[in-house]
Amino acid sequence: MAELHYVAFPDSHHEAPPHAQRHARLADGERVEVSVYVKPHSVSTAFTSHEAVLADRAERHQSDIEVVKKFAADHGLEVIEADPRRRLVRLGGTAAAMGAAFKVDLHWFAAGGATFRGYTGALQLRSDIAGVVESVLGLDTRPVAQPRLQRLIKPAQAASATYLPNHVGALYGIPTRPTGQGECIAIIELGGGYHESDITTAFGAMGLAVPTVVAVSVDGAANAPTTADSADGEVGLDIQVAGAIAPGARLAVYFTPNTDAGFADAVTAAATDTANQPSVMSISWGGPESGYSTQGRNTLNSALQDAANAGVTVTVASGDNLATDGQTDGTVHVDFPASSPYVVGCGGTSITVSGSHITAETVWNSGASGSGGGISTAFGVPAFQAGVKLPINVSTGGTGRGVPDVAADADPNTGYQVTVDGQTFAVGGTSAVAPLWAGFFALINAARGSRLGFVNPALYAYAADFREITTGNNIPTGSSLGYNAGPGWNACTGLGVMVGAKLFAALTANATSPTA
Repeated sequence: MAELHYVAFPDSHHEAPPHAQRHARLADGERVEVSVYVKPHSVSTAFTSHEAVLADRAERHQSDIEVVKKFAADHGLEVIEADPRRRLVRLGGTAAAMGAAFKVDLHWFAAGGATFRGYTGALQLRSDIAGVVESVLGLDTRPVAQPRLQRLIKPAQAASATYLPNHVGALYGIPTRPTGQGECIAIIELGGGYHESDITTAFGAMGLAVPTVVAVSVDGAANAPTTADSADGEVGLDIQVAGAIAPGARLAVYFTPNTDAGFADAVTAAATDTANQPSVMSISWGGPESGYSTQGRNTLNSALQDAANAGVTVTVASGDNLATDGQTDGTVHVDFPASSPYVVGCGGTSITVSGSHITAETVWNSGASGSGGGISTAFGVPAFQAGVKLPINVSTGGTGRGVPDVAADADPNTGYQVTVDGQTFAVGGTSAVAPLWAGFFALINAARGSRLGFVNPALYAYAADFREITTGNNIPTGSSLGYNAGPGWNACTGLGVMVGAKLFAALTANATSPTA
């Protein structure tokens, strides 16, 4: 047997957190928990059933899981959880033991009023696990994502041009039958919480029965609403929009820490949840592609691919900070995980309504905020966009995955009336678009009696069932960085907005559940 040694793990490299102060080194006895993901193995291209895919994945990855468990035992680390369906081994131990296992020094950092654990440089992996490990997440606990929500006004004020969520669904022609009965929508939340009383009030205002909502804890996080936490607005918006579109569906809300480990763990937990069995997943959190470590981005992306291969359709907000994604480095950025090729990226529009009809619709752009979109620098052009005329990245001149895929109303000035923490007010953001499309897909799954699964190829095949958004841009005020709307796919609103009845009929009749 070859002698064990350590090798560098470049994908784990972390720079010092920007605008953060480094404080003391972690005490040797402090508790640390990490998520170790093993590399994915190839899967069959034929989707048979959700259960069959998970069973096959468990068999393929069990031996790699055992290698990691042996490594943990050698270093005195506790195996908290080992799930080959998720390709995951959760480990716990002291800072000293973790430092010895992965050759890393852990320090406390402070930034923006938050304190978190972190490291700089790259980890090292022992040679017996180096060939099977995709990532070691959770040693660094800096926040990785932000909610994609824009609040319009103070709760006491009125907004005449905003709408109840089910009214927005009606404007797009989304059917009210079926109701999504028998389906479950997974909602990923990296903070905040909800009050059942808010849900009762919101659905009463819409004239809908209160849906079944369950909170699922991931990595110790929980439903924890507080008026001091702006993430409550995100949680409330996600529940109330998804439930308005698919009021018969079960809503499973997965609360997880806002870390690279927490984000990936929530996605893999939802995609393998045999109790709730979600067929659709909605994510309204994200950050610039450049803000993730390579291993963090790789694992979240492969977790989304695993979800797609297991028949879970994933919708993700494309971001609310236009083509720069809120960065000030003089270049364009797209939001991740919306840029993953295994999700439906959801951009934003602004609507003009007369009666029960949308009479005009443009790209949402208020100057400082608006629809995120552009060309990825992390992912190449996926097969489903091969026939689309994509622009080049305006900063690099390169090609890549185009974001978003679809769009809907996201302007807070024409946005959604929600009830959060006992107050009713108007909000917008692309984080309203992700749950709207998730609810729509849940209705289709109920009508089909089977999962759509990886739906992106079908969406592009049925581009005629979209209404293109040809007016506007996602260029910030005072900048030239961004993209213009226009005929066909564009980097502001993708294919456009749904013609609800037509797209519903087309996807309901689609006979396949393709894998990614």
